[in-house]
Amino acid sequence: MLKTAANLANLGTETAFDVLARAARLDAARREAGQPPVINLGIGQPDFATPEHIVEAAVKALRDGRHGYTPAQGIPELREAVCADLHRRHGVAVDPGRVVVVPGGKPTMFFAILMFGEPGAEILYPDPGFPIYRSMIEYTGATAVPLPLTEENGFAFRAEDVAARLTERTRLVIVNSPANPTGGVVPPEEMDALAALLAGRPDVAVLSDEIYSTMLYDGRPHRSILQYPELAGQAIMLDGWSKRYAMTGWRLGYAVWPEALVEPVVRLCVNDHSCVNAPTQYAGIAALEGPQDAADAMVAAFDARRRLVVERLNALPGVRCVEPGGAFYAFPNIEATGLTARQAQDRFLEEAGVATISGTSFGRCGEGYLRFSYANSSENIEEAVARIAALIG
Repeated sequence: MLKTAANLANLGTETAFDVLARAARLDAARREAGQPPVINLGIGQPDFATPEHIVEAAVKALRDGRHGYTPAQGIPELREAVCADLHRRHGVAVDPGRVVVVPGGKPTMFFAILMFGEPGAEILYPDPGFPIYRSMIEYTGATAVPLPLTEENGFAFRAEDVAARLTERTRLVIVNSPANPTGGVVPPEEMDALAALLAGRPDVAVLSDEIYSTMLYDGRPHRSILQYPELAGQAIMLDGWSKRYAMTGWRLGYAVWPEALVEPVVRLCVNDHSCVNAPTQYAGIAALEGPQDAADAMVAAFDARRRLVVERLNALPGVRCVEPGGAFYAFPNIEATGLTARQAQDRFLEEAGVATISGTSFGRCGEGYLRFSYANSSENIEEAVARIAALIG
């Protein structure tokens, strides 16, 4: 019998993909039985097509013979386009030498946590939060220290809660705003306080996951970790194309790293994936430098769906839902229904044909909640909540 490394048992998963597979099987069975199809409000990906000019840029790259290896750090033209975009959006000047292009958002998480996670180290992460944070922390043997995000605080962290959990063993703090799974947005004053706190701890790195930074509503501002020059030697900023440009399947992301960490992260890239495929990188340039009307239209559509789903969820018996400030997730409290998060997830899927994700898939603090992705049509959102109402009403 094969014996694998012990730490493999510590590696978790992302439940959204498990639910997606279950939903697909159930959908096929329902269609065969002549029943209405499953409505998927579980998976976190835009229901829009990648804008055509981006697709054409990739096709042109292939036709132009862009078939070979690219630099492990990413092609210079793309890294320069990233820096220009960061200057437009955040008013910051970033050296392209600090940008590392990777296949999606997860490699940056993976690399950052590998760099700082080891037995004896502590890493703070949001709870409820993206499940890969905790999974990777535990894989490295480090201690995962949850940073609770509460409904009462709009699911935004408070700097004082971070301060209360810092110890001499803390190596990395992970923050995410706008947040998955809650849609919570951290106010600028809390980011200011966090920056002041961590500037006093130059031995602690911070990974700021800003993949939803262009999906903000009601005039809420986004404060990037890059806007704090005092953290330049500590801050890792994660962003990418998946959500903003409906490019989840293209697998294209990037991070801005402290100068001292660029060389080791490029070595990790070489060992892990060699490089990001060429045509996708040219598509990334077209996304950043081309028209933004399609991306803006997506955000406007998500905003309308956000208001709709919150209104409909708050009308359900035993359910209350705070208004998310960003991303495309609602995180309703379902405690008064008498169901646990997992029970609600399973019943809504199996009995109502509506896929959602249990709050506990995102951490222990997610008990009593479900994640609804409103990256689906208004018609499907209306129908999904109506099915749930018929089930629990």
